[in-house]
Amino acid sequence: MAEQTIPAAPEQAPSPTEPSAPLAPVAGASAGTSSGREPTRAEEVYVAPPVDIYEDDQGLVVVADLPGVSPDALDVRVEQRVLTLLGRPRAAAGGTPLSREYELAGFFRQFQLPEEIDTGRIEADLKQGVLTLRLPRAPAAQPRRIEVRAS
Repeated sequence: MAEQTIPAAPEQAPSPTEPSAPLAPVAGASAGTSSGREPTRAEEVYVAPPVDIYEDDQGLVVVADLPGVSPDALDVRVEQRVLTLLGRPRAAAGGTPLSREYELAGFFRQFQLPEEIDTGRIEADLKQGVLTLRLPRAPAAQPRRIEVRAS
């Protein structure tokens, strides 16, 4: 499976920052803008979650670590044989923040699926921040004898 860790289009998700740059400027802002404010945070930051991929008798098993992501904040989809994982974690502390020094980064990762995967039968399970995807193989075409009729 080929993978992509940067969103393909802005409408899917904003671009992630590079790992070496912990903070990215807000789009369209610069230090010399007339607002006089220096950008300190990106609107949204995405990181690639760690993923393990296994092969078993039925197909592939993908295990992704998505700490802090609940099932309703997770989007798993397949479009044109591209598997996309997009999750937004929520802070564990409740209430209204008075001061925040960090933002939780969202998770984004894409994989190109091989033709042998039956995308209509993919199953997903999220338990304690660990997503397990089962990608079954499509049933192989069974060889059959073709009867020839005499005309």
